[in-house]
Amino acid sequence: MTNAIQPADLGFFSTLASAGSLSAAARELGVTTPAVSKHLALMESRVGVLLVNRSTRRMSLTPEGEMYLEHARRIIGEIDGMEELLGVSKATPQGLLRVNATLGFGRSHVAPLISRFVRKYPRVELQLQLSVNPPAPTEDLFDVCVRFGAPPDSRVIARHIAANRRLLCAAPAYLAKHGVPKVPNDLTKHNCIGIRQGEEAYGVWRLSSGRNRNAKTEAVKTRGSLATNDGEIAVNWALEGHGILMRAEWDIERYLRNGRLVQVLPQYFTPDADIYAVYPQRHQLAARVRAFVDFLALSFTQQAAGAKA
Repeated sequence: MTNAIQPADLGFFSTLASAGSLSAAARELGVTTPAVSKHLALMESRVGVLLVNRSTRRMSLTPEGEMYLEHARRIIGEIDGMEELLGVSKATPQGLLRVNATLGFGRSHVAPLISRFVRKYPRVELQLQLSVNPPAPTEDLFDVCVRFGAPPDSRVIARHIAANRRLLCAAPAYLAKHGVPKVPNDLTKHNCIGIRQGEEAYGVWRLSSGRNRNAKTEAVKTRGSLATNDGEIAVNWALEGHGILMRAEWDIERYLRNGRLVQVLPQYFTPDADIYAVYPQRHQLAARVRAFVDFLALSFTQQAAGAKA
């Protein structure tokens, strides 16, 4: 069929799929919901297949729609890359940048940096979405994901942004009342605050003594009366003396400095939680992606240096 797929359809359908509904896509595109519905109907008429399953409350992509979206985003990425290579954008960061981060870290650390980033690069339109668990690198829903730990997928670029450790901690009042653990197995006698995040086994804390070849790791099954999927809530519970918590150093360092929390079992090492910026290989030429990742790396480096000063 002649002109079954038009260039303008690619960006439209990518926005529609990301928005999740016709009305949300209309707000994103600055048009009316009927206009979005009409554009979609014309697309489906031209290609001769149904791309979206519609209902009163939600929409979902058909298998043909999934295929259309995959190729549309690949083509859009290739066009962006070609513009970069040809110098069309003259390396000026601009256009839409979709960023994902975890709830607590995204709210407390990434969002403030984004505020500064868009002041520096006003031609970038940035969307931040926070989620409990990071999306799969292959889903292509975001241009950059800020996450803890490098993904094992070789099809994406994972740039190390900052070192980060998980530490065990508790309020001084809790330790005064319940005692200070001396070895990892002592944790089984304590109230440990649980955090249900990511794919790690819930309630299992791994602590190591020694490094490299001499490292010996113990897996301790902890228990406790409190659990949440929100790190900020867990930290507040620890501050209020409810138990021992394992949390990333970035989230608790200020409380360790002012004495509201005390490190527990400091002679043992817990799993690293280094911060990475993850993005598809085809986006490495995009000026907006390069600028954002560089901005993140520099900002976290300066923040770490300030904390040590």
